[in-house]
Formats: sequence, structure tokens, C-alpha cells
Amino acid sequence: MSRLAIPKTYKLYIGGKFPRSESGRVYEVTTKEGAFVANAAKASRKDARDAVVAARAALSGWSGATGYNRGQVLYRIAELLEGRRAQFIDEIATTEGVTRTAAEAQVDEAIDRWVWYAGWADKYAQVAGSGNPVAGPYFNISVPEPTGVVAVVAPQAEGSLLGFVSAVAPALVAGNTVVVIASERYPLSAVSLSEVLATSDVPGGVINILTGSPAEIAPWLASHADVNALDLLGAGELDWVDLQIAAAETLKRVSPPENGPDAGAPRLERITAFTETKTVWHTKGLL
Repeated sequence: MSRLAIPKTYKLYIGGKFPRSESGRVYEVTTKEGAFVANAAKASRKDARDAVVAARAALSGWSGATGYNRGQVLYRIAELLEGRRAQFIDEIATTEGVTRTAAEAQVDEAIDRWVWYAGWADKYAQVAGSGNPVAGPYFNISVPEPTGVVAVVAPQAEGSLLGFVSAVAPALVAGNTVVVIASERYPLSAVSLSEVLATSDVPGGVINILTGSPAEIAPWLASHADVNALDLLGAGELDWVDLQIAAAETLKRVSPPENGPDAGAPRLERITAFTETKTVWHTKGLL
């Protein structure tokens, strides 16, 4: 006897939980040929606001952790990704229509990139910070600190897992929390990664994942007064100038879209893009 098909409906990932969209909307995820694969939640303005609240609540704990501890937590995600490597390969090959070899290469590079960023967690401050020369009996030290809640538009094209990792990991390294809009066309890597996050050591709310239309959700995040920065890495096909204007009204730091083969390539500047420099003066010797 044949079994009934049980189509999966993927949900959002907000505050460490898996809520349905407040709007009740879903959309179909299909193969390149148009065959049905699964349903994904279509996030609304209310969902975006809930994600920002969760990210804000998680910020003090995540940013207050030591760089070494954050590195351990991020490395644990890479370990879990490695353990579910076959699942991600199958999903990418099915939805993106690439060969299995290409899917394997993407997953392996995504895992390696996550490890690369995890390794910087307790090192970037030594490179980005400095001891400043001053005239007088003082120490003057500059140290990088997280910007806060970062809204991210992940790359929307093929290479969905690698693009997601490239967009999210560097913000986490510095102690920021994120609200990320996944690829609308290829969301399965992001929502499967949320299942990895739920079983990892990442505190709920540090990473919040929305699926649906970036054109609908991004303007609300760009104008949200409790979002501190905006990463438009994957927003090249959106009206991203308007997003920058909306972000400017609340003095957000904005990283523009990147295009070409090196878009989102791992580099220290991806980490420091969402840090603020704090300078401390201290007297030398006894008062």
C-alpha cells in the first residue's frame, strides 16, 4: 500500500522557536523544473518586528560573552553542518538544479567559511583595536565593540547556503545579533540551518531567520528604529538606494550590495563593518 505524501511546511525561526508567519501565508518552493518540494512561510511586517525584539533581547548575553566562547559556539555550528552534510547537498541539488558535485562543493565551502569566521572570534579585536600614542601620562586604547542588531538581506541567487553563511557569520563574530531575510527562491538551506541552530549552543534570538519576499520585508527592517545596522549583501536586485535612505533616517550603519565572483568573500572587513570603536583613557601609575 502506498503512503500518502506528507508535504513539509517550513516555518520561521525567531527567538529560538519555529513560529508560523503571523499572516498565515506560505509559498511553494519548487525545483528548477517547477515540481513542488515544500512550503515555506511568507513573513510579514509583524514577523520582522518580532524578530527584532528577539534579537534585541539576546544582544546583551551574546555580546557580553568572551570572543573565545563565541568562537566555540560558532565552531559547534560547523560541526553540526558537517554531520548533516548529505541533507544540505540533496536540498541544494534538488532546488537549485545543480549537479551533485557542485552541491557538494558549495556545502563544503560553506562549512569551511563558517570555521574561518569562528576562528576570528577571539582574534579580530587584536587586529582592529590599537594602543594609541598620546602626549602625557596616559594609556589610550581603542577596542572594537558590536554595533547591535543587524538586519541582513542574504544573497538571493544560487549558492544559497554559502551566501547565507557569508552574510550572517561575520556579524555574529563581533557579538552582534541578526535578523536575516533568506533567499526567497532557495530558502531550504536557511530553514534547514535553523534546525541546526536549534540543536546547537547558539542562544535563542541571536540568529532569527525570515523567509518570504525581501522586497516586502526589507523596507520595514531598514526603517525600524531598534535595528542598528543593515547588511545589503544580497539586495542588488532590490531598490537598495531607498533602503539606504530609510536606514539613514535612524542613523544605521549600512553595508552595500556586493556583486561578482568575490561577493561575500571571507575577509576581516566583513567583521569590522559592524563594529564601533570605543576609545578608553587611563592614567599611568598611581594617582
